[in-house]
Amino acid sequence: MWIVWLLVLLGFPSAVQAHDETKPDRPTLTVSETGMMTQAPDTAYVTFGLDSPGKVLAEAQRRNSAAMSNVMDRLRELQIDKERIQTSSFTISPQYRPPAKRSADAPPAPPEIVGYIVNNMVTVEIRALDKVGTVIEEVLNAGANSFQGLHWGLRDEQSVRLSALKQAAAKAREKAAVLSEALHVKLVRIVSVNEGGHMLRPPAPVARMAMDRGAGEVPISPGEMKVEASVTLVYEIAPN
Repeated sequence: MWIVWLLVLLGFPSAVQAHDETKPDRPTLTVSETGMMTQAPDTAYVTFGLDSPGKVLAEAQRRNSAAMSNVMDRLRELQIDKERIQTSSFTISPQYRPPAKRSADAPPAPPEIVGYIVNNMVTVEIRALDKVGTVIEEVLNAGANSFQGLHWGLRDEQSVRLSALKQAAAKAREKAAVLSEALHVKLVRIVSVNEGGHMLRPPAPVARMAMDRGAGEVPISPGEMKVEASVTLVYEIAPN
């Protein structure tokens, strides 16, 4: 009796494994498509900075604060709300005296600080796009000495991306229907869905254009932004 039970217990797992190995895989059909929507940007982001040197830290900070105060006043005159102005970075960099030439056996001299540079970077969000060139020109005239660049954005990017996603899904379903008809199979159900996408921004104007203060207002053209979305559908299929 015990021998019979032992044989049953030992044989049961192998029976289950044999059943799983003979289970057929379900055939699938995978299709991928991309949707694209174009939209004119409605926001510009301008980043500029102030580099202020000084022999002592307090001097560099005082110069930087005074220059930045002038820039902020100019932005307020241009009707830029304070909520649209953000400090993106603030750094203090010590400046060291170049090492003097010493003999090979002399010990290295300790570094000597001879001054400081205070750098204050600010990003301005501009919603009136016809003011972008004026803002760049006026900020530089007010004392900013570093222009880091300009990029465009959409305040309601999500709705544009959803439209591109809807377009991609419709194209993927249409492709699956055409393939199933050509292959003489039927689409049983969708097994999985994967989505992705990104925004293609128009190129920003070259930064050195804004540094030429004698050239008048900087010409700015926002162009169009492209929002892409991709969809991959996996269908279970069966003979038609």
